[in-house]
Amino acid sequence: MDIKEKIRVIEDFPVEGISFKDITTLLSDGEAFNFSINEMIKMVGNLEFDLIVAPEARGFLIGAPMSFQMRKPFVPIRKKGKLPFETLTYEYELEYGTDILEVHNDAIKPGDKVLIVDDLLATGGTVGAIVEMVEKLGGEVVGLEFLIELDFLKGRDLLKGYRVESLIQY
Repeated sequence: MDIKEKIRVIEDFPVEGISFKDITTLLSDGEAFNFSINEMIKMVGNLEFDLIVAPEARGFLIGAPMSFQMRKPFVPIRKKGKLPFETLTYEYELEYGTDILEVHNDAIKPGDKVLIVDDLLATGGTVGAIVEMVEKLGGEVVGLEFLIELDFLKGRDLLKGYRVESLIQY
């Protein structure tokens, strides 16, 4: 199945010059969505890990079904103020400004082997922040899995030294 065909590309969204990869069309096709999740699980292969970490919101759409099928715990990374318990708060730089992510302090234990999953690897800024959060809590990042990778933005370069896999490349 050609998953790329199931992803709608919207030019000049959210701003002029951006070619947005809309995964809602993939999600609305049950067979294609199931196939994509299964293919991402195959990419993981025999990698040993304890839990899956994924950022809101679209990362949840990929990470949670993988976690469910693989019977692994799921740890959400949320925007500031969305988690009810004590959190590790992490502010990081974006192209134009900053963003803040949070994770529960007790969600990742020292020595946990962590697989980070997201829908998209672009510049690598968000996933780079998540890697730092996991490591600050004592977790070991053993892999990074993405549904889509925008090769031309070279986000992979920011993640040197980590295992990075993507199902679809643009």
